[in-house]
Amino acid sequence: MPITSDWPLQPQATRFLTPHVLFEWLMINPLTKGAYPVAMGYYPSALGHYMERQDHDNQLLLYCTAGKGYLQLGTGPTQSITRGQLIALPKGQAHRYWVDEQMPWSVYWLHFDGELADQLMGLLSPAQSGSIHDIGTKPQVLAAFESLFDVRYTATSRTAFIHGCHQTQQLISLLALLARQSKLDSKKAINMEKVEAFMQQHLHSNFSLDELAKHMRRSKFHFSKVFKELTGQSPMQYFIALKMQHACRLLDSSDQSVKRISASLGYEDAYYFSRLFKKQIGLSPSQYRRSRHQ
Repeated sequence: MPITSDWPLQPQATRFLTPHVLFEWLMINPLTKGAYPVAMGYYPSALGHYMERQDHDNQLLLYCTAGKGYLQLGTGPTQSITRGQLIALPKGQAHRYWVDEQMPWSVYWLHFDGELADQLMGLLSPAQSGSIHDIGTKPQVLAAFESLFDVRYTATSRTAFIHGCHQTQQLISLLALLARQSKLDSKKAINMEKVEAFMQQHLHSNFSLDELAKHMRRSKFHFSKVFKELTGQSPMQYFIALKMQHACRLLDSSDQSVKRISASLGYEDAYYFSRLFKKQIGLSPSQYRRSRHQ
């Protein structure tokens, strides 16, 4: 079964298959065997694009940036794919997809494989049965695809493909992060920019979780739960981390005493501040300041 479709390549389109002579090396090299690109491309306004596979032996991602297409997993129902949606098709999943003839999609795609390929795909499709994520059209995703595509200009440069393999993992992890965030519906979503702005405004003082939740117009329990889902930390842990990062900047850029820095961040007890700093950074404030001269 061919890796890619036989869609006739149009101007502005890209299709690149990793040279066969590199595969054996990619599969055994410690720096590349985790995940490596098998094929990649971009089809703009891909009128006539169609592909069907009963089985396939690598992982596949498709990212629609314009227009419309359709997807069928196995014998399941046909699903519409529109702008900003990401399709994750794990190895072995029967599927077919095709373009809408009236509004042909533009789509980035990537086939990848490697020792970590199943785990990486599991970030996007935990059940390993195929999934769709509405991540929106993100400039950083487009840039990541285009940057990965640059490997095609390097012929069979092993150094370039080492970089390309790391870019592959970075792209997948970015997509997984965006997919995770998209799972929170509009009722649960938190405006992180607004949260961080509020925290930055209070770096030199303190506030309670009740005050922060009220500012975000959420209940304390709901806000804390969703915030931790997004960041992996509680709101107050996150706020302390921001304070300690700011403390690092002050220790780096000024000769202020630890006591004065502590007070400027809303901690009247310098010893308590120092304990928080060490827990977060791994060094006491004094040790951190000395380390910059080493």
